[in-house]
Amino acid sequence: MGKKNSYIGLSAVILIFGIIFIPRIVKRLKSNTVVEDTRMSNFGIEDETANVGKMMSIGKAPQFTFVNQNNDTISEAYYANKIYVVEFFFTTCPSICPIMTTNMLKIQEAFKDDANFGIASISIDPEYDTPAILKQYADGYGATHPNWNFLTGEKAAIHTLSNEGFKIYANENMQVEGGFEHQGLFALIDTSGEIVSRIDEWGNPIIYYSGLEDAGIEMLIEDIKNLQVK
Repeated sequence: MGKKNSYIGLSAVILIFGIIFIPRIVKRLKSNTVVEDTRMSNFGIEDETANVGKMMSIGKAPQFTFVNQNNDTISEAYYANKIYVVEFFFTTCPSICPIMTTNMLKIQEAFKDDANFGIASISIDPEYDTPAILKQYADGYGATHPNWNFLTGEKAAIHTLSNEGFKIYANENMQVEGGFEHQGLFALIDTSGEIVSRIDEWGNPIIYYSGLEDAGIEMLIEDIKNLQVK
């Protein structure tokens, strides 16, 4: 008898839940607000309600030493006292990299006269992306900012920097077109060498900015400007 009553009680709870919440869920699905309210901020997917001007430090940016498109040795020390953006890409990428580079050009344009701003575009296919190849790529896209370095080096060190240092996924995968897979995210580093991001309406950092969406680029430009006035 007690077991029967338990089933009856459980059925009642399920019935009440359905009456109260299912219409709300259906309504949110129809209006697409479920997607908007549950997006994953910690993977660089920006929330339109994120707080402009409110920034949070994620931690110290990792150290690195690579060679740029001009055969100059560049480390994180090059960007000391500068605000800079880091991305991981490769020149033969057939999918997201052209979008990322085109969007990075918008950031370059916004800060073209700023000597205290820089960009580090780090190739995850350094065996192909020699300084000469990177130079050709940079020139082809019109990357003219003097502090925009296209970097190459030892592959294991670059992949470690990406996956363990910045925690932006990059990996060699011969099963995908282009032979590499990676995230289209941009990291923002402030003048003290800290990875920073704005916080969302709940006080959580978005951590990284989407390099593939106009909203992510606009947000990143706003946050760079906010850092400049602090």
